Amino acid sequence: MKTRSSAWPLALLFAGVVVYASLYPFTGWRVQGVSPLAFLWAPLPQYWTGFDIASNLLGYAPLGFLLTLALLRSGWGRWSWCLVLGLPALLSLAVETLQNYLPMRVPSNIDFALNAAGAAAGVASAWLMERLGGVRRWTQFRADWFEPTAHGSLVLLALWPFALLYPLSVPFGLGQIWDRLEAGLVLLLDETPFLAWVPVRLELLDPLSPLAEAFCIALCLLSPLLMGFAEMRSVVRRVMFLLMLFLCAFGAAGLSAALTYGPSHAWAWINPQASLGVGMALLAGLALLGLPRRLCIVVMLLSLAVSLTLLNRAPDSPYFAQSLEVWEQGRFIRFHGLSQWLGWLWPFAALLFGLRAVARTPQASGRPH
Repeated sequence: MKTRSSAWPLALLFAGVVVYASLYPFTGWRVQGVSPLAFLWAPLPQYWTGFDIASNLLGYAPLGFLLTLALLRSGWGRWSWCLVLGLPALLSLAVETLQNYLPMRVPSNIDFALNAAGAAAGVASAWLMERLGGVRRWTQFRADWFEPTAHGSLVLLALWPFALLYPLSVPFGLGQIWDRLEAGLVLLLDETPFLAWVPVRLELLDPLSPLAEAFCIALCLLSPLLMGFAEMRSVVRRVMFLLMLFLCAFGAAGLSAALTYGPSHAWAWINPQASLGVGMALLAGLALLGLPRRLCIVVMLLSLAVSLTLLNRAPDSPYFAQSLEVWEQGRFIRFHGLSQWLGWLWPFAALLFGLRAVARTPQASGRPH
């Protein structure tokens, strides 16, 4: 039986992550005078690290896993293995070939083999899970927990913790883009008559007061919480989702701080403002447990609008530049831009999702039982 699956958009997004990490920084393209496929029969590389092997092996495993789930849930059945083994290998071959034209990247037959092996491991894991009844149980779990129309929201909720990994000026404060957008527009329109159209701010911005920052943190946590509430079928499940979301938020914020400043500073972001904001979000979430589905989306839109307004009328924190310096060096260099874009765009994707959900004819919008 064919079933619409969130694994499709997640697989496409993960393929984008793979391409980004493999071709970053996308500059210096040139023909280097070698056959594009010469790396396939070249001698094995003399130098390699455990990190390179692990990243190439594990990097493609989720892609194979997600593609397998998507095809199984779409009714492809036993024929899905042909595609899920071939597509990741073709993607790896394509990006390794393109690396011939990037002076900062080196194509490798070992990387290609590890990518294909990682994808095969992901496929095998998905097939094993299907044989053990995991896919059926997930389908039943999703039918019990979520509304039938819950697709885009599940993808956004799955991406939210990854958006929190990039250093943020305000804890959980996704979407703070105005300063960078303004600087980008000025650079793009420099020496053109359209530069006068850019609303450049001439005065220094005042930082958020501690109370305003706490309020902003609370709204930033309420946005994904209410998105999930809108798809939940009962108050009990909403309570469980609330607990899981807060645990996930703390874990993602702690991991981001640990990656930036070191494991001993994983909880350095917890200050009085953050504690108050988290407490306010927790109390508000408990108070809104019985909110009807449609109102959950409306309040989510209001939370997003107010939090984005507060964030984009405030300057970056004094430690923000230091955080970025760490992320823009070493092993983070392949991922910092991608995680940055995810953090910038997640609230606006949530806004579009919420507006579309509100515009649809309301169905099953009663109070949860």
